[in-house]
Amino acid sequence: MAFLFKFVQTPFVMSDSKNISLEDRFQEKIDNNIQIEPKDWMPEAYRKTLIRQISQHAHSEIVGMLPEGNWISRAPSLRRKVGLMAKVQDEAGHGLYLYGAAETLGAARATMIDDLHSGKAKYSSIFNYPTLTWADIGAIGWLVDGAAIMNQVPLCSCSYGPYARAMVRVCKEESFHQRQGFEIMMSLCNGTPEQKALAQDALNRWWWPSLMMFGPNDSESKHSAQSMKWKIKRFSNDELRQRFVDMSVPQAKILGITIPDPEIKWNEATKQHDFGAIDWEEFWNVVKGNGPCNKQRLKTRNKAHDEGRWVREAATAYAEKRHQRKQNQAKSA
Repeated sequence: MAFLFKFVQTPFVMSDSKNISLEDRFQEKIDNNIQIEPKDWMPEAYRKTLIRQISQHAHSEIVGMLPEGNWISRAPSLRRKVGLMAKVQDEAGHGLYLYGAAETLGAARATMIDDLHSGKAKYSSIFNYPTLTWADIGAIGWLVDGAAIMNQVPLCSCSYGPYARAMVRVCKEESFHQRQGFEIMMSLCNGTPEQKALAQDALNRWWWPSLMMFGPNDSESKHSAQSMKWKIKRFSNDELRQRFVDMSVPQAKILGITIPDPEIKWNEATKQHDFGAIDWEEFWNVVKGNGPCNKQRLKTRNKAHDEGRWVREAATAYAEKRHQRKQNQAKSA
């Protein structure tokens, strides 16, 4: 991804004016690509924006395990099963990294998880669609993880240090997931006519939701402009969506399947692909909790959380017992 920026680590001298406000000093650091760390002063709005974005990102990784976990027991070969299990495991790890990054901002993990399970917190709309065939696992890897990479590589240069550092490993693993998905699609497209038809059907169903992953158009995005000023984001929703389309069109040609948009064509003047209008009514309907699998996803997450309560309680009790034993040993030494 050629659009990755790096924050400089060179010494930085603040403006020497005594009248400059904390907000101005903060923005001056941002403008000079100096990363913000947990102990640094930051505006409350910056902190809240990061908590909202990072926790939503973490929730998306955790809920994103469900559509694919649904196919672990039905993968067509041992190789596919092992690969899918590894991917789902990676996504669990991503969620943990991100919850940890949000905790550095003062957010409580238990509160974030409760907000997810109650439906108060949002996660990516893409995970509220069903995985109907094995080809969907390939389409998710190719398109959904491809869109995630497009969104997340710039976050490696986010102005908030812990988030940026967490994203370095996340993006490396997401790149593997995207290649894994494309390889599944390639195998299907080079297989029987029935297998290629499955790949085409999966593309038909996942294409438009993948474009919606980048969020509303810039003119409708409430947070985008401020996030870009603070360099939490480096590119706007529409810029990233355009990059994704331009990347995906030649990949679909390699696969020999057709993107379900008759308006896609190369624009020689802009050196980009024109594409059709997104159904934003569908997007907002899913965001509001009325998608095909919204209720199912939250029900499954709540069930897993409740059934795992004894594990968390046992781990907590064990940790407290070890801590008490160390204290007793220290007193008797």
